[in-house]
Amino acid sequence: MDLGLEGKVALVTAASKGLGKASAAALAAEGALVAINSRDPDRIRATAAELGSDVLALPDDVTDPGAPARLVEATVERFGELHVLVANAGGPPKGRAVDLDDATLMAALEANLLTSIRLVRAALPHLRSAGWGRICLITSNSVKQPIPDLATSNTARAGLWGWAKTAAQELVEDGITLNLACPGLHRTQRVVDAGLAGRLGVPADFGRVVAFLCSEPAGFISGAALQVDGASTLGLL
Repeated sequence: MDLGLEGKVALVTAASKGLGKASAAALAAEGALVAINSRDPDRIRATAAELGSDVLALPDDVTDPGAPARLVEATVERFGELHVLVANAGGPPKGRAVDLDDATLMAALEANLLTSIRLVRAALPHLRSAGWGRICLITSNSVKQPIPDLATSNTARAGLWGWAKTAAQELVEDGITLNLACPGLHRTQRVVDAGLAGRLGVPADFGRVVAFLCSEPAGFISGAALQVDGASTLGLL
C-alpha cells in the first residue's frame, strides 16, 4: 500500500530509541523527510545517522516549555514545511494515586500532557499552511484501562486523550487528523531491562501503525485512540 508519505516532512520527538525511533524509521522508510529529537545529543545524532543521511537530529529536552517551538522552527528551516507531527515523551515514574504529591503529579502533567499540547500548537500553523496534516500522539493503553501503580501516567494520559478528542473535532475541517497511538508492552530496551515477561510487541510493527495513522489513506481516521497491545485492554470501548 502506498501511504502517500513520499516527500512529506515529519517531526518525531523522543525518537533516539524505543517506540519513537521505530516510528521515525517507519516514516523514513515511506519516503518522508524526518526530523528527530531527544535530549541526548550523541544518541540522537547516532540514531539520525542510522536512519538515513537526510534525517535531521534535533537535540533538546522536549519537556522544556520552549522546546516545541524550537523543534518545529528547526524542522521547517531545514525542510521548508511540516506535514506530520509524532509527539512522544518518556513515561513518568510509578506511584499510587493516593500517595501522589503535587510536585510528582505536576511533573507527569508537564511531560505527558502539556508537552504534546505545546507541540501541536507549534506545528498547527505549518500544517494549516500546507493544507494537509497528520498528528499522532504516542501515549499508552492506560488511556483505555488504567494501569495499577502508574497513577501519574493514568492521570496525565487520560487528560491528553480528553484534550485530543476535542481538538480533533476542531481540526477536521482543516484537513488535519489527530489520533493517539496507545501501546502496551513492546520489546524496547526499557522493558527488557525491567525484566518484564509475557507477550511483547515488536517496536518496528508499532512504528508502522504510527506511519499508517499519519498516511494519506488514514485521512478519515481522526479522534481515535488506537491501542496496540495484543488484546491486553479488556474494555469494550
